[in-house]
Amino acid sequence: MEDAHTTLLNINKSEEKKISMFAVFDGHGGSNVAQYCGKKLQHLITLNNSFDESIKSGDFSKVLTESFLNLDVELRKDPEYAKEPSGCTAVSCIISSDWKITAANAGDSRIVLGSKTGKAIPLSFDHKPTNEIEIKRITDAGGFVEYGRVNGNLALSRAIGDFVFKDSPNLTAEQQIVTANPDIIQHDIEDGDEFLVLACDGIWDCMTNQEVVDFVRYKIKDRNGDLKLIAEEIMDFCLAPICDLGSIGCDNMTVIIVGFTRGRSREEWVNEIAAKIDEKLIAPKLRNIKPAIISSESEYDANASHSDEEATQTDV
Repeated sequence: MEDAHTTLLNINKSEEKKISMFAVFDGHGGSNVAQYCGKKLQHLITLNNSFDESIKSGDFSKVLTESFLNLDVELRKDPEYAKEPSGCTAVSCIISSDWKITAANAGDSRIVLGSKTGKAIPLSFDHKPTNEIEIKRITDAGGFVEYGRVNGNLALSRAIGDFVFKDSPNLTAEQQIVTANPDIIQHDIEDGDEFLVLACDGIWDCMTNQEVVDFVRYKIKDRNGDLKLIAEEIMDFCLAPICDLGSIGCDNMTVIIVGFTRGRSREEWVNEIAAKIDEKLIAPKLRNIKPAIISSESEYDANASHSDEEATQTDV
């Protein structure tokens, strides 16, 4: 398992201005960098010089950008990772006490909002080597794109780690062939918006943003709001029956679903979503999935895993 994730409902440990933070890290070439990021990012965020001011403003753009870049800095300083070849994508968001989301992304994991209308609203966009902006940075830094990959090797153009692509001494961290510099998207959560989904590309290679939102909405009604079960069912839906040929559905999978109960009971939240669902508009293939097998180690508001999959349930 090369993925890691972080879920913190109260990263600043305050009851007055509670700040929540969530992140998914999809590793490649090994799990070391992803596991490091899963433990380190939260500390870089809270220790950032702008963190306290961001709590007041609700804008964590600077904090998240600097924290992503500092993950690379800290990795380079740690002798344990001096020759580390692996890397990982990183997608993270901070939700302020006044319901503002600041989302940061480096790579091809995603954050998607399930809005009050049922429409999927992307809060991140994939960084692929074939994107024009990415091609320009890659070629300006002396790299090339071949077969849709950075230098014919890496299938994404922004990541933590992957230092073999970050060795130009005359370039800033943002200018390297591969950079950890995230794109930032901010969004005000509206009353009635339902949930967030953070997931790695093992999910998005199999389902569109809208399909995932439709699936979660329908299952919230069908499974009485059990988000952990729903996350596991998403992975079961995507999982290929045979992975010998390396087709889609064979990748590591990590899913976090964040439900916006906003002071309502779980039952009230479920009923509100259920009342808005038109089952005729839900594709049959998203309805006819069998219940997942739940791990005996599953815990509410904690991590549940089975096979090479991870699912997390959280309400805010």
